[in-house]
Amino acid sequence: MGRLLALGILGTLSCAPLTAAQTGSINGTVTTTARGVAPVRVTIDQKVCGDQLPDEAIVVDAQGRLANAVVILSGVKRSAAAEATVMNEKCRFLPRVQLIAPKASITTTSKDPVLHTTNAQLENGRSLFNVALPMPGITITKAISAASNVRLSCSTHLWMRGWMVVTNEAAAISGADGRFTIDNVPPGTYELRVWHEALKGVPQKVSVSAGKAADLSLQLK
Repeated sequence: MGRLLALGILGTLSCAPLTAAQTGSINGTVTTTARGVAPVRVTIDQKVCGDQLPDEAIVVDAQGRLANAVVILSGVKRSAAAEATVMNEKCRFLPRVQLIAPKASITTTSKDPVLHTTNAQLENGRSLFNVALPMPGITITKAISAASNVRLSCSTHLWMRGWMVVTNEAAAISGADGRFTIDNVPPGTYELRVWHEALKGVPQKVSVSAGKAADLSLQLK
């Protein structure tokens, strides 16, 4: 994983938390020159799924602003969600990408009147669990103990994908406009790294000053 490039973070030797005036923030936009992927042609359960669905592997607008990129600030510890919910809705996992803490638990459920499965795998392909949701309203909760990111798929609807990015560092997910914000960052120089399911980017240095917002652009290819 990434590393802290420069120390000098105020307050690290004190138990007292830093105030808002003593910290800064990082605002940014994630862009790409890649184009969106063609829609998925649906061949099963069309009454629920529709005849086609958007392929959300790359969600980018006309200005090249990229959604669903996870920006992680190396060296700044931050508690991500200890619990997360994955909804099966209209033959998609919602949300597509989530941040979770190590040793979090995942609850999966469905709104669709068709058989879904939630198959959770580590990046190395090792299966964590595979549970069936044969009807709407069933809820199943499973623990995720591994530190590796988790990929979700459905054995019935092979196009379905979801992602759990597991981290205990400060992080944010870019929105539909490509924008992200990481608040309450102690002053210092850090490394930003970006995860995306289909694209890659190089780590980038960023310097944060107390009471100020650092603004930058990250491009993925």
